[in-house]
Amino acid sequence: MKFVLNDELIEDNTLPSDFSALRYLREKRGLTGTKEGCGSGDCGACTLLVGALEEGELKYSTFNSCITPVQSLDGKHVVSVEYLSDADKLHPAQQAMVEYHGSQCGFCTPGIILSLASLYENSQVSDKTIDRESVCDAISGNLCRCTGYRPIIDAGLSMQNETASPWSNLADNTESVKAKLASLQGEAKAANNYFQPQTLAEFLTIKADHKDATLVAGGTDLMLENTQRFHDFGVLIDVSQINELTKIEDNGTQLSIGASVTYSELEQFSKTRYPHLYHLLERIASRQIRNRGTIGGNVANASPIADMPPILLAFDADIQIVNLDGSQRIVSIHDFYQGYKQTVLTEGEVIASFTMDLATLADFHRFYKVSKRMEDDISSVMLATRFAVTEGKISDLRLAFGGMAATPIRAKKAEAALLNSDVNDEQALSNALAILKDELTPLSDMRASARYRSDMACNLVRKAWLELNGHSIPTFSGHPVSDASLGYELTSNTSQSAQQGGASHA
Repeated sequence: MKFVLNDELIEDNTLPSDFSALRYLREKRGLTGTKEGCGSGDCGACTLLVGALEEGELKYSTFNSCITPVQSLDGKHVVSVEYLSDADKLHPAQQAMVEYHGSQCGFCTPGIILSLASLYENSQVSDKTIDRESVCDAISGNLCRCTGYRPIIDAGLSMQNETASPWSNLADNTESVKAKLASLQGEAKAANNYFQPQTLAEFLTIKADHKDATLVAGGTDLMLENTQRFHDFGVLIDVSQINELTKIEDNGTQLSIGASVTYSELEQFSKTRYPHLYHLLERIASRQIRNRGTIGGNVANASPIADMPPILLAFDADIQIVNLDGSQRIVSIHDFYQGYKQTVLTEGEVIASFTMDLATLADFHRFYKVSKRMEDDISSVMLATRFAVTEGKISDLRLAFGGMAATPIRAKKAEAALLNSDVNDEQALSNALAILKDELTPLSDMRASARYRSDMACNLVRKAWLELNGHSIPTFSGHPVSDASLGYELTSNTSQSAQQGGASHA
């Protein structure tokens, strides 16, 4: 393992595979500015700034160091809060927090500063402006229990007016860091318990030699086994760098999403192409989690409250699965889940990618997530819906739910009640909702009661149906959202919306 920690080149091949970046900073390097709060990636007190070379330029992201294996940072620039200031100079994020009184107890402050620093540094090398929405997004995974967010948001907004002088700036040392990272590119990586294959062929070879190894991608769920249940992993194989698994490809008829594509990468891809998917992805976890969590991990984890499976169900996605012997098979997402936390994956198989027809993606679709918090929270109810409309009739549809059963599920009986009905047939909708109430049998738990979930599921389907018919339904996202930001204008003309089949909404 080699990486640049602040301005020092680090090499260490003596660590356990699951030794976290947080422990490494605090226990091995004495960098105690990084704090441990929840140990599960929820509070953001342990936030790290991690830079990677992308086409010759440094791009920074925030990670939760408590659930990030330090060996996964091989070849990266790791920035702790101690590195931001230089003698009597503060980074703009630090200076802003001082000027706007953004800290009281200070425990969460280092993580917040690094999140704001990531926003600032990336704004300096792009044409993106720092606005309220981007500030709120940057700190969405940083919990503050005493200061309150108004002064923190004000501090973030003030950074748009700062220049590097007289403040310290990571860009001051960019060339030095880039040279060090460049020297690590292409080096043979010494590994004995943590492997990062770059190709599928390399992965198959490593896995064949270490059959009992555990696979990890973002580790945003797996690492909780270590931090919460104290499970020690032996050998870990990190699939996040496998070239074939990190691509998003549009071949003109299908969209393919690699299993190791992160939420943030899919979010960026979807922003102009599929705005409703983009805004749903904004609601998943936090920026730190989305920077590491992968689509394949969310699906393979087989959680009934995962947010991506209902979307894939709505679009009839196919899953490409690779076996250790190099053979491949394709499984429909509709056949993937076999029960609670059970899938069709067998020993030695790994998800490679997901494919969806572009024609299906062009259908009218909506995604709704209901949770106690707008960000960094788990769904109480999740609905992904798709309607195809032909000559004023619903010719195809999907109503896919998360949080309503032991697995992500389609409401097939309710779908059948709406199929072939006139797009604006309210009686058909009423019949479908009555069927839906009987079809879904959710549980009561700490997030919501069974009755609440059932009522909410029906209301969300009604909401989608109303939007299909051109009604503008107010939506609170936590940040300013307008029809213009979604790239279209709602029309009250039902027939026009139906005839277009919702294609403009994709």
